Amino acid sequence: MLNDGPPTVEVDPAGSQAARRPRFWRDALRRRLLALADLIAAAAASVVVASSSTHVFWALVLLPAWVLIAKLVGLYDRDHVAIRHLTVDELAGIAAWAGAGVALLALVLPQTPAGEISPGSAVVAWLVATGAAMALRSAARWIWRRATPPEVTAVLGAGDLAEMIRRKLELFPDMHLRLIGDADTHLPFDEVADEVDRVIFAADVMEPGEVGGLVALCRERQVKLSVISPLHGRAGPVRLSRVADLPVLEYETWDPSRSTAMIKRGFDIAVSSVGLLITAPLFPLIALAVRLGSPGPVFFSQARAGLDGRPFEMHKFRTMVIDAEDRLADVIRLDDLRDPVFKLSDDPRVTRVGRLLRRLSLDELPQLYNVLRGEMSIVGPRPEQIELVERYRPEHRFRLSVKPGITGPMQVFGRGDLTFHERLAVELDYIENLSLARDLRIIAETVPVALRGSGAY
Repeated sequence: MLNDGPPTVEVDPAGSQAARRPRFWRDALRRRLLALADLIAAAAASVVVASSSTHVFWALVLLPAWVLIAKLVGLYDRDHVAIRHLTVDELAGIAAWAGAGVALLALVLPQTPAGEISPGSAVVAWLVATGAAMALRSAARWIWRRATPPEVTAVLGAGDLAEMIRRKLELFPDMHLRLIGDADTHLPFDEVADEVDRVIFAADVMEPGEVGGLVALCRERQVKLSVISPLHGRAGPVRLSRVADLPVLEYETWDPSRSTAMIKRGFDIAVSSVGLLITAPLFPLIALAVRLGSPGPVFFSQARAGLDGRPFEMHKFRTMVIDAEDRLADVIRLDDLRDPVFKLSDDPRVTRVGRLLRRLSLDELPQLYNVLRGEMSIVGPRPEQIELVERYRPEHRFRLSVKPGITGPMQVFGRGDLTFHERLAVELDYIENLSLARDLRIIAETVPVALRGSGAY
């Protein structure tokens, strides 16, 4: 604790080489890569609105203004501030940036020999700028993570909170942090500050003066600081606001409005209908692969717990041998489970084709039919087997208060690598903060998670 003297951490001598570089050099490189991505996206949008070589010339002259707009919107500074920042977090900002850039073209080009741009080309240019910026910024961050060593990071604190953040560092390698702590040397913070790029303060109990002292030390030594709030789970804040100099945690203590439920249901109907139409050509191909990989039916149906625990028949492409249900006792005994959940990383009942389908989440496509019927939602907690739900304790049943989903917080925050309590935590946060915006974000994050295939058992 800071009140009892400078905090101590374990030092990894390997971090000394990175410490000799200028502070925050990684962030400067990332900003340049993001600016390059924005310039390419803006150039693509500019070409879309151009109807002649003169148009192209004057549109490209305005490219530096796009970077200035991105800076004003804050698209180059959020990575530096946040311990984990994804491109999907910027969707609203990128859309606003693209709109402002296209509006600039619409205002300036008529004053040049290039002439006016049509409303239709302006809309297309906005779509191109938004989509290209999302893709190119994701690629820029991917390149940056491979071109730079991770930030050397020390976790100050002990107890459950410190272990939880260490666990998150394992689950989310995109945070690009390397945790030190394997060495036997313990030094005061003012000495270790030269060896680390970031300090994460995670104490179950913390005093304001303690945090304030650490802020001053980190600012003096130019070390990034992240403080993990001891308020999490049901005590976690929904929104942080301010009244003058006072930070205020605002909690939502009411149920989602009827309009929110109607919007979510309308979204489910629209997405499941379009999804079934788009993926329909894949169904016979997947069905053929399933039949060639293992004899038996193509589809697998099983009773799962739906809204308020009511059972429904969930449909999937079959990924296991035909007698998988009968062989469950040979793999695991439900009565011996410590928690009412199981996910085997090497289940012998899964077929070779089934492993590929699970890795890419293609086995879950038939669940779009469950969504269309109103038994499931596109986004929600994972649908669980009736036998496991019957073993829930009262504090676990909150996850049955909404419809289960094809994807959800579990799928984007660790999938099968999550412990039962980690899974409950992310699902509780989702249920208590329902919104279409959050659903859209989870859907956007599902795509790269499915392609990586990590945690898919």
